Amino acid sequence: MSRKFAIALSLSFLLHVVLAAVLLMGDFDSHPKTPPKAVQIQTIQATLVDRSKVEAQVNKIKKKKIDDAKRLKEMEQQVAAAKNKRAKEEKRIKALERQRKKKELEKKAADSAAKQALTKANAAEKIRKKKEEEQKVAEKAAADAKAKRLKEEIAAKKAEDLRKKKAADRKRKEQEAKERAQQQKMIEQQMAEEMAVRQQARHQQTMTEVGRFTALIRQTIQGNLMTDRSTMEGKSCKLTISLAPSGFVTNVVIGKGDKVVCSASKTAIYKAGTLPVSKDPEVFNKMRTISLTVVPEF
Repeated sequence: MSRKFAIALSLSFLLHVVLAAVLLMGDFDSHPKTPPKAVQIQTIQATLVDRSKVEAQVNKIKKKKIDDAKRLKEMEQQVAAAKNKRAKEEKRIKALERQRKKKELEKKAADSAAKQALTKANAAEKIRKKKEEEQKVAEKAAADAKAKRLKEEIAAKKAEDLRKKKAADRKRKEQEAKERAQQQKMIEQQMAEEMAVRQQARHQQTMTEVGRFTALIRQTIQGNLMTDRSTMEGKSCKLTISLAPSGFVTNVVIGKGDKVVCSASKTAIYKAGTLPVSKDPEVFNKMRTISLTVVPEF
């Protein structure tokens, strides 16, 4: 539409230029020098004819201009109608798209609801089966308990019969047994006292050895510990160390304490590789897993 309008406008402008040129030429001829009569008559006739042609041309141009304007208006109306139609179509398409999205959301919601319902149903079925299984287990346990109780009652009855049967012999032998028991008790008490003394001494010795080797382990860790007064002073770390009988470190567990000290202590332990341990199995069993607190020394 813009291209047709530009062409029509160019033609109209060109015709206006031609008309202006003709009119100007007519004005220039209005005051010429007086020619001979014959020439004047011919000139007047020619001028009249030229003016008629010009007027006709002007009328033609005006008509064309009106027609062009009319066509332009029609084209503008068509464009407006097309725009309106396009706007309505876009509006209809948007409405359809909204409807499609709405249906899609509704479908998703329905699918989600169905999925949730299925999940709930499956969960309910699992709960039902679990309760059923628990009931079977409970029934079996009750049956087993009943059978056990009957068995115990039978055994108790047999034991009671045996007790009654042996009652007479027990009464007869009671005095002898009492005397032997008193004597045995005295012997056992004496042995227990002696054993307790020996165990106490052994325990004291063992714990002394554990303390000594713990101190050696601390010294080993301190010897391999990379210290930094600015970050470690006044801080500590609790460690649990697992050892092989050879003293080889099998594991280090960090407990409470400063992260920097803990990390440096763990590195120092693994750097040492093997820590001092007792060759005595009893002492080593007490320190197979040893807990200690590392305090950096400066």
